[in-house]
Amino acid sequence: MKIASDNSYKRGMNAEKTVLNFLKKKGLKPLKQNYHGPGGEIDLIMMDNDIIVFIEVRYRANNHYLHALESIDQGKCERIIKTSLHYLQTKCRLTDNPCRFDVVAVCGDISNPEIGWIKDAFQA
Repeated sequence: MKIASDNSYKRGMNAEKTVLNFLKKKGLKPLKQNYHGPGGEIDLIMMDNDIIVFIEVRYRANNHYLHALESIDQGKCERIIKTSLHYLQTKCRLTDNPCRFDVVAVCGDISNPEIGWIKDAFQA
């Protein structure tokens, strides 16, 4: 398990807060932040009308080495899917609702970042 430095942890938390506020302004309603299950963690779980949305937030100070979206591999998708199933089975009474997996990339200075939102970024 990789341990993040205090600074990278704070930047990640700030990016999640930025994304949460951004998505709330777009009309999504928060259900859970930083949900931990046996497969890993889901950064944000929100409702988009009747759709349960599992959201992975990625932050990069710049795109010189690897774009935030390119850092999500098949293994990460599988862990998010496994964790989302755990959430639906144990915590959620909205199991008849459709679900989707979004990725939100935050790049640049966190005080004025570029935000890229990919709806339905991958499928279960």
